[in-house]
Amino acid sequence: SSGTRCPVCAEPWVSPRLLPCLHSLCAPCLRRLGPLGEPGRVAAPRSVLCPVCDAEVALPPGGVGQLTPDYLALSRGGAAAAGCDLCADGAAVRRCLTCGADLCLFCCQAHRRQKKTASHAVTELENTKDCSQVEKPLFCPSHPTERLRLFCEQCDQPVCRDCVVDRHRQHPYDFTGNVIHRHGDALRELLKSTQQRLSTLEGVLSQIDDMGSALHGRTEAVATEICLFASGYVKAIEEHRDRLLKQLEDLKVQKENLLHLRKAQLQQLLLDMRTGVEFTERLLTSGSDLEILITKGVVASRLAKLNSIAYNTHPSVDDGIQFSPQERAGQCHGYELFGAILNKVVDPARCTLHGEDLHSARQNQLTGFTLLCSDTTGERMGRGGETVQVTITHKDKRDCAVKPKVCDNGDGTYHVSYSPEEPGLYAVCVYVKGQHVKGSPFTLMVKTKFREHQGVFHCCTFCSSGGQKAARCACGGTMPGGYQGCGHGHKGHPGCPHWSCCGQVKESSECLGGPPSDTSQRSLLRTVAL
Repeated sequence: SSGTRCPVCAEPWVSPRLLPCLHSLCAPCLRRLGPLGEPGRVAAPRSVLCPVCDAEVALPPGGVGQLTPDYLALSRGGAAAAGCDLCADGAAVRRCLTCGADLCLFCCQAHRRQKKTASHAVTELENTKDCSQVEKPLFCPSHPTERLRLFCEQCDQPVCRDCVVDRHRQHPYDFTGNVIHRHGDALRELLKSTQQRLSTLEGVLSQIDDMGSALHGRTEAVATEICLFASGYVKAIEEHRDRLLKQLEDLKVQKENLLHLRKAQLQQLLLDMRTGVEFTERLLTSGSDLEILITKGVVASRLAKLNSIAYNTHPSVDDGIQFSPQERAGQCHGYELFGAILNKVVDPARCTLHGEDLHSARQNQLTGFTLLCSDTTGERMGRGGETVQVTITHKDKRDCAVKPKVCDNGDGTYHVSYSPEEPGLYAVCVYVKGQHVKGSPFTLMVKTKFREHQGVFHCCTFCSSGGQKAARCACGGTMPGGYQGCGHGHKGHPGCPHWSCCGQVKESSECLGGPPSDTSQRSLLRTVAL
């Protein structure tokens, strides 16, 4: 908060308390705030709505009294009326010059009646020339006569000597002057990080403002084009023009609404960050060591929460609106109309795949298919530029994938080509703007490649000759004893490498005897699968 007065009652501060959103209110004003939620619903903990930033904040279980006191607000208040240091409810009217406490009228009377403080000198608060809280001692809420000089590391709060031997017994502690540097440095690091995010956020808002201006200027330019185009066509063109302008206005309103929504969200975040930064800067520059330590917890919590909020650093809306005077727009009153607003959006669910070899391919052979993009109405896009992604992955070998090539034909079609190196079953996924197209994913079977064997394989010369005794092998050898049926013993012709026959023909055995006789027709041209 800022200023010397409470933002709710507009009166000088009376026991100001710091909310988690880093806005301060007088304790009486806080107690008058109604709880959030439906009537009869018990909230745990009770929440209130900050009247400054409309943020929902949760009060501690002990209520307003357990909120962090905003001593910095009292420092800014100068001679403005402060709250009583003992009861924290009434306005301070006097100050004890001995212990330095500001007292309301009731506590002042009690202060004088107590034996321990009866000898203290008390004066009117308005007679004191310096009401600054910087040098003013701060007293323990639990032990009003003891000053806060120590800091409990375990509980992360300033304490007095009586607290150390009572509720904070065996807790690690040290003097506030010894720990302020460490805790102050941590708070400064958080402040530095928030300041950097603050600058980035301001830049994003500036981009949104620029985009809003660009969108407005673009729509005006398109409207001018539309009006010039429609001026040559009397009634029919005027009606066509009006329809186009309405469509353009609808697009503009749609985009502006998205921009305004995004801007409002970021402006609120920026306001929260500025509040946090301004308060932390004042705390670190104007607050005393003890005040920093007292307020550190709630400030650090708020800054950390603000720093954790994620936001997009680019406007979520573009000015992608174009007018095409060559586009056919049908007829109106018998007149052929041209001119349309190009705002087609590709619909992945209506994009289709085409190709003869869509589900099958050969190893090491280039093949492919075609992707046809359509809009939400099922009409062909007619132009390229879409983001198309294709993945081809082996189902059995996870580390085996094919790298396809996508070619944009510029007319709404895209040719996908690939050459698989491994046979087997593949999963093919085709995406447009990150979404599956119709028919994706699908399976692809890659078969083993074939090679046509160049050799001539047939039964041996002796068999193909019909069993003639005078048959000769290509190597010049004969077969004494003649043909002995298809047992293929080939007795009398040892060592000939060309005697393999029928189903036992070897790949490496190319018979040198030439083709078989016309009568036997035993010659076979075999395709051997590798």
